[in-house]
Amino acid sequence: MEFTKHAHTETEAACCSVHAKHDHSHDDHDHSHGDASSFKTYIPALLSLLLLLGGIGLDYVKASFFEGYIRLAWYLLAYIPVGFPVLKEAYSTIIKGEIFTEFLLMGLATIGALALGEYPEAVAVMLFYSIGELFQNAAVNKAKNNIKALLDVRPDIAHLEANGNYKDVQPNTVKIGDTIQIRVGEKAPLDGTLLNDSASFNTAALTGESKPKTIRKGEQVLAGMLNLENVISLEVTKKFEDSALSKILELVQNATSKKAKTELFIRKFAKVYTPIVFFLALALVFIPYFFVSDYEFSQWLYRGLVFLVISCPCALVISIPLGYFGGIGAASGNGILFKGSNYLDVITQLNTVVMDKTGTLTHGVFKVKELKSEIDEQEFLTLLASLESQSTHPIAKAIVAYYGEKSFLPLSDVKEIAGHGLSAVIDGKQVSAGNAKLLKKMKVAYPAEIDEKVETIVLMAVDNVYAGYVLIADEIKDDAKQAIIDLHANGVKKVVMLSGDKDAITQKVAKELGIDSAFGDLLPEDKVAKLTEIKADQSNVVAFVGDGINDAPVLALSDIGMAMGALGSDVAIETADVVIQNDMPSKIASAIKIGKATKKIVYQNIGLAFGVKLIVLVLGAGGLATMWEAVFADVGVAFLAILNAIRIQRMKF
Repeated sequence: MEFTKHAHTETEAACCSVHAKHDHSHDDHDHSHGDASSFKTYIPALLSLLLLLGGIGLDYVKASFFEGYIRLAWYLLAYIPVGFPVLKEAYSTIIKGEIFTEFLLMGLATIGALALGEYPEAVAVMLFYSIGELFQNAAVNKAKNNIKALLDVRPDIAHLEANGNYKDVQPNTVKIGDTIQIRVGEKAPLDGTLLNDSASFNTAALTGESKPKTIRKGEQVLAGMLNLENVISLEVTKKFEDSALSKILELVQNATSKKAKTELFIRKFAKVYTPIVFFLALALVFIPYFFVSDYEFSQWLYRGLVFLVISCPCALVISIPLGYFGGIGAASGNGILFKGSNYLDVITQLNTVVMDKTGTLTHGVFKVKELKSEIDEQEFLTLLASLESQSTHPIAKAIVAYYGEKSFLPLSDVKEIAGHGLSAVIDGKQVSAGNAKLLKKMKVAYPAEIDEKVETIVLMAVDNVYAGYVLIADEIKDDAKQAIIDLHANGVKKVVMLSGDKDAITQKVAKELGIDSAFGDLLPEDKVAKLTEIKADQSNVVAFVGDGINDAPVLALSDIGMAMGALGSDVAIETADVVIQNDMPSKIASAIKIGKATKKIVYQNIGLAFGVKLIVLVLGAGGLATMWEAVFADVGVAFLAILNAIRIQRMKF
């Protein structure tokens, strides 16, 4: 698959990977990690290690034959498997005009060590560098496991209906309106509407939640959903490349292209730092000639070579991008998609979160919350549902859903009163249902307390006599209240809710959830105005969280836009900077935690690399550090930084 190659290439560039570059040059599909993790990749390092240990053993016992050209040849055989790729890379970068790279530093240092007769040290430098590369590749693979899982959720074939039979075709050849079959245990290859009465799906590949989801006839099934029960059929609604899953995969593919400021700084720093340390090493070799009475070239050359190995910037340019990449991977495993590592940085600075209500803190689905009737309750509900079955309004659908899978009574003389409700003759009775304005128009008396209710209410009259009401409300999500608590606990000082719903309902929801301030009755342009007003305070770093459709303008205007419920929204994926895949507002705080953990790890790695290198550089310049200490200061620190960077994969958020 294309993502694997693209993303790893990005990481290789950032992490200065030598072996990975060679291994992946012939990859075509999703096997790019197979070479990096196969035994074949470890052979050069293993061969070099065995020869080095053998050479050190022969040196220790002072074997009579192990001297002169035999000893040199032995260590050259140990050097070539791990040293040649680095020297080749140094040559390639010089040809491209990039002279001062870590490859040149390592090459010069080890060739110089060989020239001075420090054969074991020369081999050890390249060997441990090679081992560091292998660990780096393993760490990159581990960091990408959660992201790579997305690549396996879309099947390579679709069972297309043709003249009553089904044939296997490539999903990208299926057209909108075609019918495809999904068998038990298979994943939907395309977006479509369900043609069966109902079906159960596992949506874990898309949302990270393994809880089965029941979808009914006419409802949307998304590519990547796993069919759990019966053989089903879908009518395709989107082309292969336009499916929600394809949009998510595209997002993930581009996630590594937007770099954090720290990451960009380290890259620029390394370009300046490397030539500086190269010339400092030269100065360390030659300048003492003019000031030291017993100057010995080989001694000061060795110090210069040690200085070169110590100062190699590998620990920085490997571990920092890997830290951010690990953060993106950890977020993906938690159902959160960051469009770039720069947003991992921004999210740590948030102090104000502005949220939409419907679809973000609430399910965005009307449900009957209360029923009160003056007649038999079952008769009331049957009459009301039979009447509302004639409407496609969301409120009418909520009443019909509440009624359940029962038969409706026959109707006649159905009339719609615009902006008021419906009326019809049912079972010989004149039945009317709608808002309070309808009953007022009909001059039907009803209890005065009904006018005090802030939720949507449907009243019914039978033969011009008030019969009762149902209260319709949007359900608050189970984790919404905890989400607000977690946001405040993670440094967000103010949570604001903006909604197009009635202000009375908006204020009630805000009070129930503990939101700091709320504004209702807002049009999209009003939301933009409110967000602009909030951002006028320069101290505010603002995130907007919405469904990504009506809220696209404010998503774009905020410092970081977060889309909820984006699996069905192309606009969300295009506009938002962060996508919450499973609709849970509590994931906003999780995203902040992941951002903070990533930043902490990155800064730890910077401190570790600079601290150890500075100490050993001083010791090396003073002749107190050997090539072995230099190996630890470079490759050892890089190794520790890599281990630190992958810690985030084991953290719970």
